[in-house]
Amino acid sequence: MGHAADFALGVALAQPQRKVVCLNGDGSMLMSLGTLVTIVASGATNFVLFVLQNDTYELTGNQAIPGAGRVDFAAMARAAGFSRVHAFADATAYETALPFILEGVGPVCVTLRVEPGAEGPLGRGPREAAAYLRPSLAESARRLRRALIGLE
Repeated sequence: MGHAADFALGVALAQPQRKVVCLNGDGSMLMSLGTLVTIVASGATNFVLFVLQNDTYELTGNQAIPGAGRVDFAAMARAAGFSRVHAFADATAYETALPFILEGVGPVCVTLRVEPGAEGPLGRGPREAAAYLRPSLAESARRLRRALIGLE
């Protein structure tokens, strides 16, 4: 949790001929805010970052993120140097703008206000979580490696 944008930036830099789109939750983005500055400094023009804002750490049971309701990721992206920043709370406006967003030169940051999920705490301890995640993490590592060398 917290490094989707970092990994996606690595893919964008390794594969500059491909458009790379990253979907990141607001809780994850908070864990690595420095990535916003790194994305801009990298010069990756093929990178689009979507930050889904529901004000919760949904993955771990919908706990409120620090600053819930006050955090402005669009303003943070602008402050980090993103020249193209879009913020949406309305699905219709987002749908209309999406083709323009994806066609342009990046890096681009898009924030989307979404409703939190209804799931509660996961209900498994660290041992159960490790057994559950191990195969998933291994597959994710294989896919990342393939993307970095251009096989996906």
